[in-house]
Amino acid sequence: MLWSQNARSGAATAAARAVTPIPASMELEFAQISDLGLVRTGNEDYFGSSVPDTPERVRSHGWFFAVADGVGGHDRGEVASRLTVETLLEGFRGAIAGESHSSLLNKLVVAANTQVIDAAHRARTNMATTIVACALRYDRATLAHVGDSRAYLIRRGQATQLTRDHTVVNDQFRLGVISASEMASSESRHVLSRSIGSELMVKVDIGEHQVFAGDILLLCSDGLHGSVTGADMARILSSDADLNAAAKQLVNLANVRDGNDNITALIIRIRNVERVGMYRGRPYRLP
Repeated sequence: MLWSQNARSGAATAAARAVTPIPASMELEFAQISDLGLVRTGNEDYFGSSVPDTPERVRSHGWFFAVADGVGGHDRGEVASRLTVETLLEGFRGAIAGESHSSLLNKLVVAANTQVIDAAHRARTNMATTIVACALRYDRATLAHVGDSRAYLIRRGQATQLTRDHTVVNDQFRLGVISASEMASSESRHVLSRSIGSELMVKVDIGEHQVFAGDILLLCSDGLHGSVTGADMARILSSDADLNAAAKQLVNLANVRDGNDNITALIIRIRNVERVGMYRGRPYRLP
């Protein structure tokens, strides 16, 4: 099943899906929401998901989720974000069974970068977007990201940021050029140092993380994490939280505190996993 959506009106849009348990390697549920915020007249965020519809697809491909945020200041940011997510969804759905998620996601994001550049060339304009994507299979979550859309892991009441913002000030902070307080107060803190569509070649950050039953993953645009703290996320996304209600609560909090940007959140709760090891590129069940 292939599913994607973005918001085009002032009202928040949300979708919650509970995946029917099947005798396969992973069970999860998820909720997705996008909101214009209080200032913008259009939504340049875009999100999507690919849900396996058979036990065989759970093992061969797994789940896929993505959030993109069209870059403000460029023309057609909403086109770039939608094209990026849909390119990733199509590529993931058509991937070779059992293909490594790390190599697959890197390949798909590079392909999306080419698609956005080609579309911008045909339209004789500039367009760019961020992307954060997550593929899940067995007991692993593989993340790919470019830009400042983020992924968080909420585990045992604590939120951990799994991605690093590709912004100019964050790069300067990592090099010791500026302090954390200077980074937080900088007027250019949202200027990206890396994005989809800005360069012919794109460097994709890839990370793989083991997940456990009860873990929650949050993919979001900077309209959310710019005003909602990790502590807020952990509190709202408690282990027994209704995901659809929690998604709306996150958006409402971001609007109360700021609301100057589009806000998108995609929440994934891991219900069950199968512990596996790898031998010569093939998985085997662990006791």
